[in-house]
Parts: sequence; C-alpha cells; structure tokens
Amino acid sequence: MSLKEIIPAVRTENITYAVRDIVVLANEVAKSGKEMLYLNIGDPNLYDFEPPKHLLDATFKAMLENKNGYAPSSGIAPAIKAIEKEANRKGINNIHDIFITTGASEAIEVCLTALVNDGENVLTPTPGYPLYTAIASKLQAMENPYYLDESNNWQPDIEDIKSKINNKTKAIVLINPNNPTGSLYTTDVLKKIVDLALEHNLVIFADEIYDKLLFDGKKHTSIASLNPDVPCITFGGLSKNYFVPGFRIGWGIVSGKKELLKNYIEAINKILRARLSANHPEQFGIAPALEMNHDHLTEAMKKLTVRRDLTVNMLNAIPNISCVKPEGAFYAFPKIQMNKPDSEFVSGLIREAGVVIVPGSGFGQVPGTRHFRVVFLPNETILKKAYENIGSYLDKFLKM
Repeated sequence: MSLKEIIPAVRTENITYAVRDIVVLANEVAKSGKEMLYLNIGDPNLYDFEPPKHLLDATFKAMLENKNGYAPSSGIAPAIKAIEKEANRKGINNIHDIFITTGASEAIEVCLTALVNDGENVLTPTPGYPLYTAIASKLQAMENPYYLDESNNWQPDIEDIKSKINNKTKAIVLINPNNPTGSLYTTDVLKKIVDLALEHNLVIFADEIYDKLLFDGKKHTSIASLNPDVPCITFGGLSKNYFVPGFRIGWGIVSGKKELLKNYIEAINKILRARLSANHPEQFGIAPALEMNHDHLTEAMKKLTVRRDLTVNMLNAIPNISCVKPEGAFYAFPKIQMNKPDSEFVSGLIREAGVVIVPGSGFGQVPGTRHFRVVFLPNETILKKAYENIGSYLDKFLKM
C-alpha cells in the first residue's frame, strides 16, 4: 500500500507571524557564534523588568492551596469583579459580560470566531499586530486593512476607514497604544470611530493591553467609555502592564447596548465552555495586580523613557531613517527611505550585523513604504550598539 502525503488545510496557507518567523533565521545565524542583539520580541522578562511581588505571592499561594484544577469557563469570581472595577475606573460602565482567557490572544480569537463568517471582513489597523490577520486567514475572512497616518503620529486615518467599510464588514480593530508604532490615539479620533461603528453597526475590538505603559504624562482613553451604546469588546491582560507574559492571562469586557449583544455574548460563551478554562492559579493574581500598588510601573517607565528617547534620537540621526516618537508601549516603527524590500534589509542585517528586528511588511504598511519594528526593552548599552550596527549596515546595504 502506497502512502500519500498529508495535505494541510487551505485555511493555513496565508497564516504568517513575522515576529516569530524571523527567529528561525536568527537562530541559524546564532549557531555561527556571532554576537546577537535581539530587538524583536516584546517580552519584558528577557530584560531587567520584573512583575510586582504581590501578584506572584497571590499566584503561588493559590498553587499551594491546590487551586490547580479547572476554573469556571469565564474565570473566577474575584478576578472578574476586579476586572469590572478596573473597567469602571476607566469609564466603561454598560458591561454585560467579562471573561478570562489564555492571554488576550485567546480572547481575540474567540471573539473573532464567534462573529465572522466566511467571506466577511474585519477592519484591521495597518501597521498592526499580525495576530489579527493570522486569525482572519484561519477563519477565511477577507482582508480589510485600514491605514494609520505616519504624518499624523500614526493616528488612524478616518477617511481611509470610511472608504473601506462595506456590507460585509462586521467589526473594526483598534490597538491603542499601538503595536508596532507605539502611537496613542486621541480622544477626537476615537469619537469619530465610535460614530462610524454606530452608523454601520460594527463591533469595536479595543485592544488595550498596553494601556498603562504611557510616556510623558500621557493619559489613555478607553473607547468603550465614550459611548454606552456602542458594541465594544475591550481586551486587556497581565502580560505587558504587569510583566508576566508567560502566565497567559488575558480578558475581554463586553459593553454596549444590551439588546444588540445578547446572541453574540452567548456565542462567545459557547466557545469558552467548549475549551473548559484559562489557567486557574494565575487568575488569583489578577485582583492583587489591578487593585494593589503599581510601583513597578513607575520604575519601568523611568527606564523605558530613557530607552525610548535613545531609540528615537539615534534612529533619526541615521541617514535615510526617520522615526515617529512613541507615546506608549515599548515599540518604535522607523521608516527607511529606499526602494529595496524591507525584508531583504532585515535578513541581511541579521546575517551580517547580528541585529534582530522585524520587517515592516510583517505588520502591514502603506504600499511603497519600508519600515522595521524595534523593541526598546533592552538596556542602553545593547540598544546603542544595535543602532550603530543598523546605521553601518544600512549605509552598506544602500550601496549594494
């Protein structure tokens, strides 16, 4: 009997994830013994950032008390209550459901799966986090990117959004603060997006996972707080603000006009029940994290401000590179003036200079532009050396 090749599902053909895909090349180069400078993955724990002790203490206590079985599908009551109180502090009040998931990523996937049919579409920011387009590909949804305006501090382009809405559009995704650009959206822009969502019956997916990592005294506005009627799911989690990405604890908060959301909420919960539960003992860290002191953020933002400023100043000093100053998170998305593909520049940079960054094409960008993303979590010594190497290699690359 002859064996036949196993053919994977068509839905996997267009799934890419540039942040991790680039690691394959980096690992290959590292085997040669070259010194590697990693500016590619937004994991604070790889650097000099630590979670608050009260979060860890509560989690360890839960483990020792054998809270190691299944949790309720939507999460434990104390954690859900703490998330609701945090949402209220942010001005989100018309809440109808809260659920805890395996990272915010699972919440996003569950909510997209419960909403989008084959051939329908969701407006996704470009540039934006590639998880959304990967999930959309798996769901066989149509791509519908809208652009952020680099000339306007990477704010969403409202006119572009208007032009992309059609009768198959089900939702609009906002990542605020944005990954990969570090932009923080203005209240005026958010209000215009609320108006569009209400006019076209769209659900807003508000990814606010970086909402406490803000520079220069900036304030974050949750879009769900601007109108009690707009159907909105606000995503959050412990990974970024509390420096425990490996805990895989995130959540979704459903708010808006109740009669519009009833069936959608039940569809979400069908999926949540089918997958049993998120990590159980780690959920006991949610209430202490949200409700106790945030001293860890004060220290973290001091470091990140120095590293953000170093990043912007050094990159803008390199000929043919310009970099918009990030206002949140720990990413920057510099632009390169060149005609060659950014993926070609990045692969060459990794091979010859050992600097691991992610090409802008992995996040989406305005056609004809070239970018790359840097994570400025490493210390100043590493960042300085990496940016010097980028400048030297780019000069060489443009002469090839």
